[in-house]
Amino acid sequence: MTFNIEEIELSADRSGYDIFISHSWEYDSDYEGLVSLLEDKNHFSFRNYSVTQEEKVEGKSDAALKRHIKNKQIKPVSVVIVIAGMYSTYSDWIGKEVRIAEDLGKPILSVKPWGAERTSYIESKADAKVNWNKSSIVREIRDLSP
Repeated sequence: MTFNIEEIELSADRSGYDIFISHSWEYDSDYEGLVSLLEDKNHFSFRNYSVTQEEKVEGKSDAALKRHIKNKQIKPVSVVIVIAGMYSTYSDWIGKEVRIAEDLGKPILSVKPWGAERTSYIESKADAKVNWNKSSIVREIRDLSP
């Protein structure tokens, strides 16, 4: 019996994967690029629990923001994705999101964009590490998801 790759990918797809992508709007092109990459993958569907630009988070205390991110955005997901390379500039909130994921027992996937440097903190916390490659990212989301 033989299978082609499309049949294997189709059988691996389920009703969808719930993901949270830790990011900064200062690097929105990396975030948007990653979302587009995932949307472009055949036989892969996902629900994105990431913070959107439309969400009103201004004016909330750090504690309120942390509770919101923990309960509404990270708690429901299967995998937390961190775009490596942003940490050196945005370590405060990305670090908080990584700690929340760890506290909740959520697997962390580090995705390294082309040319990213200084990724050691995120890579040390990640359960899996991949480069900016659609098939690798999707494979790890599938492997890490319960």
